[in-house]
Amino acid sequence: MLAQATTYQGRKTMTFESIKLEVSEDLAILTLNQPSSRNGLTVVLQKEMLAALEQLGTQDAVRALILTGAGRSFCSGGDLGELDNRRGSGVSVGESVAKMMAEISNPLILALQNLPMPIVSAVNGAAAGAGISLALAADIVVAARSAFFLTPFLPRLGIVPDLGTTWFLPQRVGRARAMGLMLLGDRLPAEKAAEWGLIWSCVDDGALMEEARKIAGQLAKAPAHSALEARRALDAAGNQGLAAQLDYEKERQRYLLDLPSFKEGAQAFFEKREPIFKK
Repeated sequence: MLAQATTYQGRKTMTFESIKLEVSEDLAILTLNQPSSRNGLTVVLQKEMLAALEQLGTQDAVRALILTGAGRSFCSGGDLGELDNRRGSGVSVGESVAKMMAEISNPLILALQNLPMPIVSAVNGAAAGAGISLALAADIVVAARSAFFLTPFLPRLGIVPDLGTTWFLPQRVGRARAMGLMLLGDRLPAEKAAEWGLIWSCVDDGALMEEARKIAGQLAKAPAHSALEARRALDAAGNQGLAAQLDYEKERQRYLLDLPSFKEGAQAFFEKREPIFKK
């Protein structure tokens, strides 16, 4: 699982067994790098993602992350072949997988949500099964026109969507559409996903990474705490009433208005220039 690092013209690339992490100036690109298996979420791949995210969290110079997949798929979800190999171990498949989820998979989604920088998912091809949750754990999702989202859990396997899919879907598209996606297991094309509000935008295949870089570059210019504040504010809004949310906003403003970022933003406004926030 040790990464091999190479540096070229200021761009540092760390290649693991199943992923690739590229850092150039203030932007990082984490690529699921198992195209032959459509970037299935093997244990090794998930562990390497956790290691890469932990490393990124300590690098103040990195201001934004793009998450994407190599080849023709973003992520095909859980590796069923790997799950089948768990049979005969003396522990049921359910018990084995639940342990793996508690120790690796669920911490991976939480690590993405707690990463102190904005994340852009560039979805190329299929985001299936838990691959949907991996994509939606980002702050902004951009999909290629040929991409699609698929939740085959219940109609084809009799198991619930996991890795946060049952939390992300209704938040973005509402209960009715989330229920339809879960029970029918139909493909949701990228264009319709954008129409429904599941993702930010759908672009031509050839423009996907250019658009993702453009968005990530814009996000990288914001105050470093912006992504975490936005995630936590929306999470709080989904779990409490209006009065409580108003109080939450008041308390965040009490803290944030006294930070140097607000002073710089206000000064830039009056000086009619773009703000420059310290890294």
